[in-house]
Amino acid sequence: MFSPKRSLVTGASAGLGVEFARVLAARGSELVLAARRTDRLEELAASLDVKVQVVTIDLSLPEAGRRLFDAAGPVDLLVNNAGFGTHGALVDEAPERLAQEVALNVAAVVDATRAFLPSMIANGFGGIVNLASTAAFQPIPGMAVYGASKAFVLSFTEAMWAEARKHGVKVTALAPGATATEFFDIAGNPPGRQQTPEQVIAVAMRALDRRSTPPHVVSGAGNAFAAWGTRLVPKRLLAPMAGRIVGFRG
Repeated sequence: MFSPKRSLVTGASAGLGVEFARVLAARGSELVLAARRTDRLEELAASLDVKVQVVTIDLSLPEAGRRLFDAAGPVDLLVNNAGFGTHGALVDEAPERLAQEVALNVAAVVDATRAFLPSMIANGFGGIVNLASTAAFQPIPGMAVYGASKAFVLSFTEAMWAEARKHGVKVTALAPGATATEFFDIAGNPPGRQQTPEQVIAVAMRALDRRSTPPHVVSGAGNAFAAWGTRLVPKRLLAPMAGRIVGFRG
């Protein structure tokens, strides 16, 4: 069993971040919980029977990873969970909102990974879980920036998996499908069928527990089959199909 002594979870004020914190606390890991909403972080911290440090931070701002490392110090496990999605045609979205989405979903993941990985390599032990999505496996009209950001996370994480494994550091991308969290309060258009956060986090922990952690894991057999199947469909057919699934009518 992968048993980090100290773990950091970003986006820990809601959804998958909360469940990651609970599962890691149950394994006896001390926690660093990072997000913008201090009240929610403190409420979660009070409910856990481990030592918890709360870091209030906006990870969409420049140099977020360095500032987070300065606040938290080295950890054994980094969970880059913070992120959000926009829904609608690109030309209808506010440019500032799209820039924030790219900064949080992409730049912050790279910045935090760069900040925390060296100490893990020096210790010969550690793990990084980056939140991708089944959206990463195909272009999605109507969620173009979100899908592209998660495709970046998937590719980036798989490269980091290859770089870090010789140093004893586990790296994997977790790719859930639709999950019952606050994500759709922002992105809109919630699907009818969703997994629970507990189901999704269990997949990530099983991956970390494996002797050879895979470069990515997809949560749910149906989601895994669908992600695999995207390789068989030409992009000119795949993109319109994906758009219809998220309710885009271009």
